[in-house]
Amino acid sequence: MSTQETLANVAAGLLNGSIKVVDCTAPLGPDTPLLKLPPEFADDTPKIEIHKISEYGDRGPFWAWNWLKLGEHSGTHYDAPHHWITGKDFPDGSVDTINPQNFVAPANVIDCSQEAAENPDFLLTVAHVKAWEAEHGGIKEGEWVLMRTDWDQYNTDEDKYLNADENGPHTPGPTAELITYLMEEKKALGWGTQCIGTDAGAAGGFEIPFPAHNLLHKHNRYGLASLTNLKELPAKGAILVTAPLKIVKGTGSPIRALALIPAV
Repeated sequence: MSTQETLANVAAGLLNGSIKVVDCTAPLGPDTPLLKLPPEFADDTPKIEIHKISEYGDRGPFWAWNWLKLGEHSGTHYDAPHHWITGKDFPDGSVDTINPQNFVAPANVIDCSQEAAENPDFLLTVAHVKAWEAEHGGIKEGEWVLMRTDWDQYNTDEDKYLNADENGPHTPGPTAELITYLMEEKKALGWGTQCIGTDAGAAGGFEIPFPAHNLLHKHNRYGLASLTNLKELPAKGAILVTAPLKIVKGTGSPIRALALIPAV
Protein backbone atom coordinates (compact mmCIF):
# COMPACT_ATOMS: atom_id res chain seq x y z
CA MET A 1 0.00 0.00 0.00
CA SER A 2 1.34 3.42 -0.93
CA THR A 3 1.72 6.27 1.53
CA GLN A 4 -1.03 8.13 -0.31
CA GLU A 5 -3.38 5.16 0.15
CA THR A 6 -2.45 4.91 3.83
CA LEU A 7 -3.28 8.57 4.40
CA ALA A 8 -6.52 8.17 2.45
CA ASN A 9 -7.50 5.28 4.73
CA VAL A 10 -6.75 7.36 7.82
CA ALA A 11 -8.82 10.25 6.45
CA ALA A 12 -11.70 7.87 5.68
CA GLY A 13 -11.45 6.32 9.16
CA LEU A 14 -11.67 9.73 10.81
CA LEU A 15 -14.73 10.60 8.75
CA ASN A 16 -16.59 7.31 9.12
CA GLY A 17 -15.79 6.87 12.82
CA SER A 18 -13.69 3.73 12.56
CA ILE A 19 -10.84 5.80 14.00
CA LYS A 20 -11.70 7.40 17.34
CA VAL A 21 -10.04 10.52 18.71
CA VAL A 22 -9.45 10.35 22.49
CA ASP A 23 -8.80 13.57 24.36
CA CYS A 24 -5.87 12.96 26.74
CA THR A 25 -5.91 16.52 28.09
CA ALA A 26 -6.98 17.96 31.44
CA PRO A 27 -9.04 21.19 31.53
CA LEU A 28 -6.83 24.27 31.73
CA GLY A 29 -8.09 27.02 34.03
CA PRO A 30 -7.77 28.69 37.44
CA ASP A 31 -8.40 25.39 39.26
CA THR A 32 -5.79 23.36 37.33
CA PRO A 33 -3.36 21.70 39.81
CA LEU A 34 0.17 23.07 39.50
CA LEU A 35 3.55 21.86 40.68
CA LYS A 36 4.77 23.17 44.03
CA LEU A 37 8.52 23.74 44.39
CA PRO A 38 10.46 23.51 47.67
CA PRO A 39 10.61 26.96 49.31
CA GLU A 40 14.38 27.29 48.82
CA PHE A 41 13.92 27.36 45.03
CA ALA A 42 12.34 29.83 42.63
CA ASP A 43 8.72 30.88 42.81
CA ASP A 44 6.08 28.35 41.83
CA THR A 45 4.25 28.58 38.55
CA PRO A 46 1.55 31.23 39.09
CA LYS A 47 -2.07 30.20 39.16
CA ILE A 48 -3.66 30.30 35.74
CA GLU A 49 -5.61 33.47 35.10
CA ILE A 50 -8.16 34.09 32.34
CA HIS A 51 -8.97 37.77 31.82
CA LYS A 52 -11.79 38.96 29.62
CA ILE A 53 -10.93 41.51 26.93
CA SER A 54 -14.43 41.78 25.48
CA GLU A 55 -17.63 39.81 25.11
CA TYR A 56 -20.04 41.28 22.56
CA GLY A 57 -20.29 44.59 24.41
CA ASP A 58 -18.96 48.13 24.35
CA ARG A 59 -15.34 46.93 24.31
CA GLY A 60 -15.98 44.84 21.20
CA PRO A 61 -19.54 44.63 19.91
CA PHE A 62 -19.15 41.56 17.67
CA TRP A 63 -16.48 39.46 19.37
CA ALA A 64 -15.38 37.74 22.56
CA TRP A 65 -11.80 36.99 23.56
CA ASN A 66 -9.56 36.68 26.59
CA TRP A 67 -5.96 37.11 27.60
CA LEU A 68 -4.20 34.49 29.70
CA LYS A 69 -1.55 34.27 32.38
CA LEU A 70 -0.02 30.82 32.70
CA GLY A 71 3.29 29.00 32.97
CA GLU A 72 4.75 26.85 30.22
CA HIS A 73 4.48 23.73 32.39
CA SER A 74 0.83 24.09 33.37
CA GLY A 75 -1.82 21.39 33.04
CA THR A 76 -1.31 18.74 30.39
CA HIS A 77 2.02 19.86 29.00
CA TYR A 78 5.10 19.10 26.97
CA ASP A 79 8.64 19.23 28.41
CA ALA A 80 11.32 20.24 25.90
CA PRO A 81 15.03 19.49 26.44
CA HIS A 82 15.77 23.09 27.42
CA HIS A 83 13.52 22.57 30.46
CA TRP A 84 16.47 20.89 32.22
CA ILE A 85 20.13 21.78 32.60
CA THR A 86 21.17 18.51 30.95
CA GLY A 87 19.39 19.54 27.73
CA LYS A 88 20.20 23.24 27.69
CA ASP A 89 22.75 23.15 24.84
CA PHE A 90 20.75 21.38 22.14
CA PRO A 91 20.08 23.77 19.24
CA ASP A 92 16.72 22.07 18.64
CA GLY A 93 15.87 21.84 22.33
CA SER A 94 13.15 24.49 22.67
CA VAL A 95 9.55 24.02 21.57
CA ASP A 96 9.95 26.38 18.61
CA THR A 97 12.94 24.46 17.20
CA ILE A 98 11.86 20.81 17.66
CA ASN A 99 11.25 18.94 14.42
CA PRO A 100 7.43 18.77 14.08
CA GLN A 101 7.80 15.19 12.85
CA ASN A 102 8.21 14.37 16.55
CA PHE A 103 4.77 15.71 17.48
CA VAL A 104 2.92 12.69 16.03
CA ALA A 105 4.09 9.21 17.02
CA PRO A 106 2.93 5.76 18.17
CA ALA A 107 2.37 5.21 21.88
CA ASN A 108 3.03 2.29 24.21
CA VAL A 109 0.70 2.42 27.23
CA ILE A 110 1.90 0.49 30.28
CA ASP A 111 -0.92 -0.15 32.75
CA CYS A 112 0.26 0.41 36.33
CA SER A 113 -3.12 1.53 37.65
CA GLN A 114 -3.50 -1.32 40.16
CA GLU A 115 0.02 -0.89 41.51
CA ALA A 116 -0.45 2.89 41.84
CA ALA A 117 -3.77 2.40 43.66
CA GLU A 118 -2.07 0.10 46.16
CA ASN A 119 1.08 2.22 46.55
CA PRO A 120 1.20 5.91 45.53
CA ASP A 121 5.03 5.72 45.63
CA PHE A 122 5.09 2.88 43.08
CA LEU A 123 8.12 2.94 40.78
CA LEU A 124 8.08 1.39 37.32
CA THR A 125 11.25 -0.63 36.70
CA VAL A 126 13.07 -2.16 33.75
CA ALA A 127 11.86 -5.61 34.85
CA HIS A 128 8.23 -4.41 34.75
CA VAL A 129 8.66 -3.01 31.24
CA LYS A 130 10.48 -6.04 29.89
CA ALA A 131 7.65 -8.24 31.17
CA TRP A 132 5.17 -5.90 29.44
CA GLU A 133 7.17 -6.12 26.21
CA ALA A 134 7.18 -9.91 26.39
CA GLU A 135 3.38 -9.80 26.46
CA HIS A 136 2.62 -6.93 24.08
CA GLY A 137 5.68 -6.59 21.84
CA GLY A 138 8.82 -4.53 21.96
CA ILE A 139 8.97 -0.76 22.27
CA LYS A 140 10.32 0.61 18.99
CA GLU A 141 12.64 3.51 18.31
CA GLY A 142 10.80 6.82 18.05
CA GLU A 143 7.72 5.75 20.05
CA TRP A 144 6.24 7.27 23.20
CA VAL A 145 6.15 5.27 26.42
CA LEU A 146 3.24 6.26 28.68
CA MET A 147 2.74 5.17 32.29
CA ARG A 148 -0.95 4.64 32.96
CA THR A 149 -1.76 5.10 36.65
CA ASP A 150 -5.28 6.57 36.38
CA TRP A 151 -3.95 9.42 38.53
CA ASP A 152 -6.05 11.77 36.38
CA GLN A 153 -9.05 10.81 38.55
CA TYR A 154 -7.66 13.25 41.14
CA ASN A 155 -6.93 16.23 38.90
CA THR A 156 -9.97 18.20 40.07
CA ASP A 157 -8.59 18.12 43.63
CA GLU A 158 -5.11 19.64 43.89
CA ASP A 159 -4.40 18.16 47.33
CA LYS A 160 -5.15 14.62 46.17
CA TYR A 161 -3.40 15.15 42.86
CA LEU A 162 -0.16 16.39 44.46
CA ASN A 163 -0.57 13.98 47.41
CA ALA A 164 2.04 15.68 49.58
CA ASP A 165 2.71 15.42 53.31
CA GLU A 166 5.53 16.49 55.62
CA ASN A 167 7.84 14.06 53.79
CA GLY A 168 7.06 15.46 50.36
CA PRO A 169 4.80 14.35 47.47
CA HIS A 170 3.80 10.73 46.95
CA THR A 171 3.05 9.98 43.31
CA PRO A 172 4.16 7.11 41.04
CA GLY A 173 6.85 7.35 38.39
CA PRO A 174 9.89 5.70 36.79
CA THR A 175 13.24 4.60 38.14
CA ALA A 176 16.42 6.09 36.71
CA GLU A 177 17.33 2.66 35.32
CA LEU A 178 14.07 2.55 33.38
CA ILE A 179 14.59 5.94 31.76
CA THR A 180 18.14 4.91 30.85
CA TYR A 181 16.77 1.70 29.29
CA LEU A 182 14.17 3.61 27.27
CA MET A 183 16.66 6.22 26.08
CA GLU A 184 19.75 4.15 25.40
CA GLU A 185 18.43 0.72 24.46
CA LYS A 186 14.95 1.37 23.11
CA LYS A 187 15.65 4.93 21.82
CA ALA A 188 12.11 5.99 22.69
CA LEU A 189 10.82 9.40 21.62
CA GLY A 190 9.88 10.28 25.17
CA TRP A 191 8.09 9.41 28.40
CA GLY A 192 4.68 10.50 29.65
CA THR A 193 2.67 10.24 32.88
CA GLN A 194 -0.71 11.13 34.32
CA CYS A 195 0.84 12.88 37.33
CA ILE A 196 1.86 16.52 37.79
CA GLY A 197 5.32 15.84 36.35
CA THR A 198 7.26 13.14 34.53
CA ASP A 199 9.08 12.02 37.69
CA ALA A 200 7.84 10.22 40.79
CA GLY A 201 6.93 12.45 43.71
CA ALA A 202 9.96 11.29 45.71
CA ALA A 203 12.38 11.64 42.77
CA GLY A 204 14.23 14.61 44.25
CA GLY A 205 15.83 12.20 46.71
CA PHE A 206 16.90 9.58 44.16
CA GLU A 207 20.60 8.87 43.50
CA ILE A 208 20.08 10.62 40.17
CA PRO A 209 17.64 13.36 41.24
CA PHE A 210 14.58 13.73 39.03
CA PRO A 211 15.80 11.05 36.58
CA ALA A 212 13.01 11.46 34.03
CA HIS A 213 13.85 15.13 33.60
CA ASN A 214 17.59 14.63 33.95
CA LEU A 215 17.95 11.71 31.54
CA LEU A 216 15.20 12.42 29.02
CA HIS A 217 16.52 15.87 28.28
CA LYS A 218 20.15 14.74 28.38
CA HIS A 219 19.23 12.60 25.37
CA ASN A 220 17.36 15.45 23.63
CA ARG A 221 14.08 13.67 24.22
CA TYR A 222 10.72 14.80 25.52
CA GLY A 223 8.32 14.50 28.44
CA LEU A 224 4.55 14.65 28.81
CA ALA A 225 2.79 15.31 32.11
CA SER A 226 -0.78 15.46 33.44
CA LEU A 227 -2.12 13.25 30.67
CA THR A 228 -5.68 11.96 31.01
CA ASN A 229 -7.85 9.09 29.77
CA LEU A 230 -5.02 6.64 29.17
CA LYS A 231 -7.43 3.91 30.28
CA GLU A 232 -9.15 4.37 26.91
CA LEU A 233 -5.98 3.61 24.96
CA PRO A 234 -4.78 0.12 23.96
CA ALA A 235 -1.40 -1.14 25.14
CA LYS A 236 -0.23 -0.70 21.54
CA GLY A 237 -1.80 0.77 18.44
CA ALA A 238 -2.55 4.37 19.43
CA ILE A 239 -1.10 7.33 17.57
CA LEU A 240 -0.41 10.27 19.88
CA VAL A 241 -0.58 13.91 18.75
CA THR A 242 1.30 16.22 21.14
CA ALA A 243 1.99 19.56 19.44
CA PRO A 244 3.19 22.32 21.79
CA LEU A 245 2.70 26.01 21.12
CA LYS A 246 5.57 27.48 19.10
CA ILE A 247 6.82 29.65 21.96
CA VAL A 248 10.10 31.40 21.11
CA LYS A 249 12.83 29.72 23.20
CA GLY A 250 10.06 27.90 25.10
CA THR A 251 11.08 25.22 27.59
CA GLY A 252 7.66 23.61 27.34
CA SER A 253 4.04 24.30 26.58
CA PRO A 254 0.50 23.31 27.50
CA ILE A 255 -0.82 21.00 24.79
CA ARG A 256 -4.07 19.42 23.62
CA ALA A 257 -2.93 15.80 23.63
CA LEU A 258 -4.99 13.63 21.28
CA ALA A 259 -4.79 9.90 20.64
CA LEU A 260 -6.05 8.13 17.52
CA ILE A 261 -7.30 4.61 18.25
CA PRO A 262 -9.41 2.02 16.48
CA ALA A 263 -13.08 2.45 17.35
CA VAL A 264 -14.52 -0.65 19.02
